[in-house]
Amino acid sequence: MSLSDSESVVGRKASVSFPIPGGEQPGEVVVRIRGGSETYMAYCDEALAIGTDVVVLADRGARCLTVTPL
Repeated sequence: MSLSDSESVVGRKASVSFPIPGGEQPGEVVVRIRGGSETYMAYCDEALAIGTDVVVLADRGARCLTVTPL
């Protein structure tokens, strides 16, 4: 992912597509971007269920994000 791609992901809304257990165990989110949607691994301090709306706080690199619930 290029720097310009990561900048465009941070601050965007996403939806949890695979449960996020919380802490350092990732789940998965879908971000609507560039006229489509892309899937990223995602981390959050708290557990999040499928369908939870989140916002992207940071790009961890290698298609991994830090998110927080809306």
